[in-house]
Amino acid sequence: MKGNFNQIINSDTPVLVDFFAEWCGPCKMMAPILQEVAKELNGQMRIIKIDVDKNPNIAAQFQVRGVPTLAIFKAGKILWKQSGAMDKSSLHSVLRNYL
Repeated sequence: MKGNFNQIINSDTPVLVDFFAEWCGPCKMMAPILQEVAKELNGQMRIIKIDVDKNPNIAAQFQVRGVPTLAIFKAGKILWKQSGAMDKSSLHSVLRNYL
């Protein structure tokens, strides 16, 4: 995954990364919100999910200490990062800044 992940975040299209874990309740709450937001963004931003238990090196590289952690990347640089679940309107207002 690491090579593919680096290729994805090095894109000129912004990428929202959802660092999550299967056992995490708030992560499960975020899943439908992220699906709705992905449809509404209509390709303006890519949204991917990274399971921190299956990809501990990626989580460590970006200092993910808790889940869910959301991060926005563009051209390989991290532009924004926040831990914790968010409601849809709050997430939209953050994402608008990076489109």
